[in-house]
Amino acid sequence: MDKHTAFKSLKRRLPELEEPEQRIKHFKEFEKEMPVNLLNEQSTRCMDCGVPFCHSACPLGNKIPDFNDAVMRKSWQEAYEILSSTNNFPEFTGRICPAPCEGACVLGINNEAVTIEYIEKVIAEKAFENGWVKLESQRQKKHEKIAIIGSGPSGLSCAEELTKRGYEVTVYERDKSIGGLLRYGIPDFKLQKNIIDRRINVMLSAGIKFETNVEIGVDVFIDDILNEFDVIVLCIGSTKARNLDVEGRSLNGIFYAMDFLKMANKNIAGEDSEIINCEGKDVLVIGGGDTGSDCIGTAHRLAAKSVTQFELLSKPPASRSVENPWPQWPLVLRKSSSHSEGGQREWCILTKRFVSDNGKDLSGVEIVDVKWLKDDNGHYTMSEVPESERFIPCQIAFIAIGFSSPILTGKMSNLGLSLDDKDNIQTHNYQTSIPNIFAAGDARIGQSLVVYAIAEGRKVADSIHDYLYSKSENKFLEPNFEDAFKV
Repeated sequence: MDKHTAFKSLKRRLPELEEPEQRIKHFKEFEKEMPVNLLNEQSTRCMDCGVPFCHSACPLGNKIPDFNDAVMRKSWQEAYEILSSTNNFPEFTGRICPAPCEGACVLGINNEAVTIEYIEKVIAEKAFENGWVKLESQRQKKHEKIAIIGSGPSGLSCAEELTKRGYEVTVYERDKSIGGLLRYGIPDFKLQKNIIDRRINVMLSAGIKFETNVEIGVDVFIDDILNEFDVIVLCIGSTKARNLDVEGRSLNGIFYAMDFLKMANKNIAGEDSEIINCEGKDVLVIGGGDTGSDCIGTAHRLAAKSVTQFELLSKPPASRSVENPWPQWPLVLRKSSSHSEGGQREWCILTKRFVSDNGKDLSGVEIVDVKWLKDDNGHYTMSEVPESERFIPCQIAFIAIGFSSPILTGKMSNLGLSLDDKDNIQTHNYQTSIPNIFAAGDARIGQSLVVYAIAEGRKVADSIHDYLYSKSENKFLEPNFEDAFKV
């Protein structure tokens, strides 16, 4: 295969999926394995661009042409070394990242992008199969102790990076198991939890300590943590769900989407958790994002009679508009695997009120069509379409319209941390208004993607190291390179 012309002669290929009617019978991952020779061929579609826009589009700055070249040469260990130099958890991002790198792939200007995400996943899987995944710490340990509150992707990546530098790290998690959003917010059919467990085992072997069923500020006093540790890192996510404050919101049968997903994940894992019964019911999902899509797939697997998804915004175009040129993130219609399993999607729908037949249980919603028009300043305004009101029956409704801010529980709310205008934790170089408390991930930047959270964890680790280094009298006995080059 001539790498220099492969992008012309080869079409983009993705692995086959288990048929929808079969996969909705279980919660396991359903992506079939692509033959290795076909994957090697797919890597040759990468054009090794002089200016690889995929780098800048990836929040982690993954060296995509480099690991694609290694895969083409079947040098899998080299590919993993390249990938893991920038990405702590390619086994996660290779499964659940929306792949902004592919949106900026130069080949995508007039062709289909390189299959970057799937190649990333396979590199990670081969690394685990061959025992290449290790976390090594500096031989000379540092005496500072660091507490990370929250075990989602930002907390875990921060823990890894600080451990590499020789710090003693303890991660606190309020739930029974480690993983945060990865474990409790993402369904098993997208990310089976044994994938998380094997990564945690690597981290445990490197000396990272995990404390579960501990909510800081409630089960443990924040003052005790401040006294025991030199630095605290808040990686608590953005968990305050946006509400839909309309008439009938208090009726039985209306739930926040993340509560539903968390219950389902706990139930599948064998944790003592109730589950929302969707069997034989008309299910409505309000919100068109990834969380809403996950609700659709979960409802299908819980034998819902019907599933309908409403989105307030207009239906995206099938291809880029002139207002959305490459290499911007393509604002185009996306169809998730859950949408392929059935159900109905509707756009430009405003929920007016929830309705009950008996005064307490949800029986349906009243909705109205809306239209979006651009004003003279380029801003879109919404207006209702006259005489488009109608009733949609449903007995279960999930609100999946995003999250607004982190929740500081118990005594943590009394710390006096400065917040920004969106109630996220305000920082300067990841340092909060309290010098030895840092923040990262969604708690700092607001609701975002897993790949951004991993990048946040890496960056806050750098900031913490700089902070502790500046305070240390012996500067950790690290070499002074400026003195070394003095004549």
